[in-house]
Amino acid sequence: MDRAVAPRGRHAPPLEIRQDRQRRRLFSAAASVFARTGYADASAEAVAREAGMSKATFYEHFRNKEECLLALFDAALEKVIDALDEAHKERSPRRVEATIDALLDVLVDHPDEAQTLLVEVIAAGPRARARRDRAVARLARWLDGANREAAEAGTAPRLVSVHDAYAIVGAIVELAARQLRTGDPADIRELGPVIERLAGGLLAAGEWRRA
Repeated sequence: MDRAVAPRGRHAPPLEIRQDRQRRRLFSAAASVFARTGYADASAEAVAREAGMSKATFYEHFRNKEECLLALFDAALEKVIDALDEAHKERSPRRVEATIDALLDVLVDHPDEAQTLLVEVIAAGPRARARRDRAVARLARWLDGANREAAEAGTAPRLVSVHDAYAIVGAIVELAARQLRTGDPADIRELGPVIERLAGGLLAAGEWRRA
């Protein structure tokens, strides 16, 4: 975590850059606190202290810890989408595997964020749960669209319906959340082959139906 003091006076970066840095530090701190203590026992003061900032600075960015969690959720989701977009560029028979690997790698690289967004979000109330539902829907639509492109290019069979995409995303979310809660398997990337088999079965059903 970057706790360096920003230059002051005429050498200080523009306000929007300083605010962006503060926000990123608060996100990192919030993820650490939520993952360590649980959302219910976390506080704005604890997040600010973890970030090396005052409580007043926290409230300049967020009205409360719920708003912080929701903003953190949105920022993390964009990172996931970016990783999936990058993996989808791979034009090879391993495109499905590459996409699954990319998603699991994001969770491995950001364990506190993963714990917060897949586990702690459930305890954060109806707004957070609704945000989680929308995120699952967005990921399912992304997967359905990526599959449509691959099918049109002749590199993959078409999923039977968008519900197949929801099934794959839902399985990833639940398997990953379970791993974070229980530590089983020891490495979340061990779930890759399980998800690949599920996705492969649904893709095979699409191929069978088309035939």
